[in-house]
Amino acid sequence: METAAKGKAVLEMEWFRIPSGQTLEELGSSRQGLSHQEAAVRLIKYGKNVLQERQKKAWWQVFLEQFQDLLVWILIAAAIVSALTDNGESSLVIGAVLLLNAVLGTAEHQKAEKSLESLRALSAPEAEVIREGRREKIPAEEVVPGDILVLEAGDLAAADGRLLEAVELRVNESSLTGEAAEVEKGTIPLKGAEIPLAARNNMIFSGSLVTGGRGLAVVTAVGMDTEIGRIADLMNATEEKRTPLEVSLDAFSGKLAAGILAVCVMVFWLDIYRGEPLLDAVMFAVALAVAAIPEALGSIVTIVQAMGTQKMAREHAIIKELKAVESLGCVSVICTDKTGTLTQNRMEAEEIFYDFQTEGIGSEKGKADGRELLWRTALLANNSSGESGEPTEQALCRGGEAAGVRGSQLERRYLRKGEIPFDSRRKRMSVCCLDRETGREEIYAKGALEALLPCCDRIFDRGRIRELTGEDRNRLKEANQRWSSEGMRVLAFACRILDGSGAERTERPSFIKDWEQGLIFVGMAALTDPLRPETKAAVAAAREAGIRPVMITGDHPVTASSIARKAGILKPGGLTITGPELDRMGEKELAEKLEQIAVYARVSPEHKLRIVEAWQRKGRITAMTGDGVNDAPALKKADIGIAMGRSGTEVSKDAAAMILADDNFATIIKAVSNGRNVYRNIKNAIGFLLSGNMAGIFCVLYASLAALPMPFLPVHLLFINLVTDSLPALAIGMEPPEEGLLKQPPRSGKEGILTVNFVKDLLVQGFLIAICTMAAFRMGWASKAGPGMGLGPGGELARDPEAVASTMAFTTLTLARLFHGFNCRSAHSILRLGFSSNLYSVMAFEAGVLLLAAVLFVPGLQTLFAAADLRSYEIAAVMICALIPTILIQAQKILREGRT
Repeated sequence: METAAKGKAVLEMEWFRIPSGQTLEELGSSRQGLSHQEAAVRLIKYGKNVLQERQKKAWWQVFLEQFQDLLVWILIAAAIVSALTDNGESSLVIGAVLLLNAVLGTAEHQKAEKSLESLRALSAPEAEVIREGRREKIPAEEVVPGDILVLEAGDLAAADGRLLEAVELRVNESSLTGEAAEVEKGTIPLKGAEIPLAARNNMIFSGSLVTGGRGLAVVTAVGMDTEIGRIADLMNATEEKRTPLEVSLDAFSGKLAAGILAVCVMVFWLDIYRGEPLLDAVMFAVALAVAAIPEALGSIVTIVQAMGTQKMAREHAIIKELKAVESLGCVSVICTDKTGTLTQNRMEAEEIFYDFQTEGIGSEKGKADGRELLWRTALLANNSSGESGEPTEQALCRGGEAAGVRGSQLERRYLRKGEIPFDSRRKRMSVCCLDRETGREEIYAKGALEALLPCCDRIFDRGRIRELTGEDRNRLKEANQRWSSEGMRVLAFACRILDGSGAERTERPSFIKDWEQGLIFVGMAALTDPLRPETKAAVAAAREAGIRPVMITGDHPVTASSIARKAGILKPGGLTITGPELDRMGEKELAEKLEQIAVYARVSPEHKLRIVEAWQRKGRITAMTGDGVNDAPALKKADIGIAMGRSGTEVSKDAAAMILADDNFATIIKAVSNGRNVYRNIKNAIGFLLSGNMAGIFCVLYASLAALPMPFLPVHLLFINLVTDSLPALAIGMEPPEEGLLKQPPRSGKEGILTVNFVKDLLVQGFLIAICTMAAFRMGWASKAGPGMGLGPGGELARDPEAVASTMAFTTLTLARLFHGFNCRSAHSILRLGFSSNLYSVMAFEAGVLLLAAVLFVPGLQTLFAAADLRSYEIAAVMICALIPTILIQAQKILREGRT
C-alpha cells in the first residue's frame, strides 16, 4: 500500500520543472530504457496504457425504464381491463402505443449516449521504445512509466513524457490544447509560478502529433494519468442534465396521473354507490382514463422535435439529440470560443503605419511612396503565394493585393538570391533580392518591432531617407503598443540597398550576418483575425433575446478582450480574467463576480467545466461551444454542448448535442430562435391535446353524475386521441415562428408546463367543447327509433337512442377537436394568422374529416365503432355544436387583439 502511494506521488510530480537527468532518476530508469522484466512488473503495478470508460446501462434496462411512469401503468391497467371485458381492439391499440413510445425512448437514449471511442482514436496503436538498450516496437497499451519513447515525424505520442532529447522537434498539440500552431520543443527545465499546459515545451503529451524533427522522452504518465486521460476522467464523471422539457413533462405527467387516478376512483365508487353493475362501473373508469391520458403525446413531442432538427440542419445547425431542440429555446448563457466562431479564423491586415500616419486597409487615398515601399517589402520578405503558406504571410499578400501591389509583378522584377529564415529566437527574417531593372541587390526584412528596430539607423519618411532619432523610436513604439493593446499582431518592415562591393560578397557567411545591419525603417502593419461580418449583429440579437454571451478562449487576455469589445461581448464595467486568476477564486467569490465576467482567457478544461457549473448553479440554462479534445468535458456538462463542424475534433463532436456546420456564432442565435419556436409549438400541441381530453373527461363525468349511459366507447376515445387528434397536433408543430420571438426573454428552466394561465385555458376550452358535445348527446338520446336505420344487416339495431346519442357525441367531439386545432396554433386569432401561413393545419383538418366520414359511413368501420346512421338534421346539429366552441374562442381572441 505504501509502495503504491509512493508510486502515485512520483507520477504526480511537475516533471517540466526538473532536469531530464533527475527525471530519469526519480522514475528509476536510464537512457538505456527499462529491462523487460521491470517493464512487466510496472505493467501490473500501473495497469495498461488505455482509457477506461464507466459502465453503461444495457439497452433492455433502458427499454424497461420507459414503463416506469404512473401514466403508463394506468394505461396498462386500462388495456388489461379492456381485454377482460371483450374490448380486445382497445387493449391492442393501447399496447401498440406503449410499445412504440418505449422503442422511441430507448432509441433516443442510445443515440444520445456519449462514449470515449473517438478519444481512444487519438491513442497510437504502437509505440517505439528503448528497452535494454535496443529500439523495439510494442503495442501502445504496454507502455509503462520509465519507458524511453522514440519520437519521429509522423508519430502519435503514446503517453505523456519528459523530453530527454529534442532535435528541431515540432509537435501539434491542437487536439489537446486547442491551439493550432505547432510547438517547438526543447529539454530545458521551466521556471515560473504558473506554467499552463500549452507552455510546457519540454513535455510530450499522449495523442500529440510529431510534425517534424526527432526526440527521446521518458514516460511520466500512462492511461488515465495522462493529460488526455484526465479529460476522459472528467467526461466519465460528468452527468448529463435533463432538459427543461423533460423535467416539465415528468412533473406534468405525475400530476396528471395522480389527478386521473383520483377522478377514476371517485367515479368508480360513485357508480357502485348508485347501484350500477360492477362491470359498468369499471368500464366508466376505464373510459375516463382513456379519455384523460394523451396517448400520442410522447410520439408527437418526438416528431415535432425531429421536424425542428430538419429546419435547423438547413440553417447549418446539426442536432444530434432531439431533446436539445427545445432546450435551445431557454438558453440564457452562451459560453463561446473566439477563434473561428466569433472571428473568421484567418489573419488579415487591418491597418498600416508609414510616414508616421495610420491608414486602414481599403481606405488608401492617392499614391504614396511610403505605402508602396511598405507593401513591396512585405511581399518580397514573404514565402507565401497568397493561397498557401503561413497565415500571417498570406494575410500580407492579400493586403498588398488590396493596395494594388501584386506579388506576381514583383516576382518578375526581383530575383531572390538568399534568405535568413525566421526563427523564434531572432523574431525576424530577411531576404536578398536582385532588381533586374537596376542591377542592384536589395535587402528586405520583416519581424517584431522590438527585434527589427535595433537593426535600423535610418527611416523612410515622406519620400526621403533620414536618420532615425530617439523621438522617432518612441513614436514607433507608441504605435506598436497601441495596436498590441487592441489584440493585434504587429509586424515591422525595413529595407536596404547594397553597394557594388556588397554584391560581390553575398555568398559569404560573414556578409550574410551583415544583411540586417544599417537597415532603413519603412513602416508597420497590424494584423488580426477579424470578426465575422455577422458576429456583431448576432451578439446584439443574443442580448436583445435576454441571452448573456461569454467568451472563453485559450488566447492572450489582451487579444481576447479586444475581440470581445469589438463583438459587443465585453461592455464597460465587464471583467476579463485568466485561468490562473480563476484558480485563485473561491466558489463564493466566483458566484459574486460571475455576472460581471465577460471574458475568460488562458483557460484549461477544468476551468471551462467550472464556469459552466457556476452558471448552472445560478439556475441558468447554459450553452457551451468548443472544438478541441480539451472542450469535451464542458460540452458534455453544458445544457447544450455545441461543437464546431469544420474545425472540431471527433471527440468534441461526440460530446456535443449540436454541431455547427459553418462554425458560426450567428447560427447559434438562429438555432435558439428555432428552439423557442419548437417549444412554443410543443406547448401549443400539448394544450390542444389536453383541452380536447379535458372535454372527454367532463363528458364522462357528466354522464356518470347524471346517470346517463356512457357517451363513448373506449375505441371512440382511442380513435380521437391517436388518429384525429394526432394530425392537428403535428400540424401545430409545423407552425412557423412569429415576429418578435427573439425579443422575448428566455423562459426559465424551472417553469413547468402547467402554469396558471395554461390550466385555465385548458379548463375553459375543454368545458366549452364538453357542453356542445353533451348537447349533441342529449339530442341523440331524445331521438325516436325508426325502422331500417340500424347498424347491422336487416336493421336489427334499429335506431337505438343510446347508439344515436353515442354516435352524435363521438362525432361532435371529434369534429370540435379538429376545429380546435386552428385555435391552438397561436395566441393570435385566425384572422391575424391566416390559413396560408400553415397549410399543414388545413390538410390535417381535411384528413381528420375524411377519417371520421369513413368511420361513420363505411360499413365495416361503422360496425367496429358501433356507429348509428344519422339523419341529415342530426348531422347539421352535430356540425353546429362542433363549430360553436371555435367561434367563441376566436371571438375572444379578436376582442383581445382589438384592445391591444
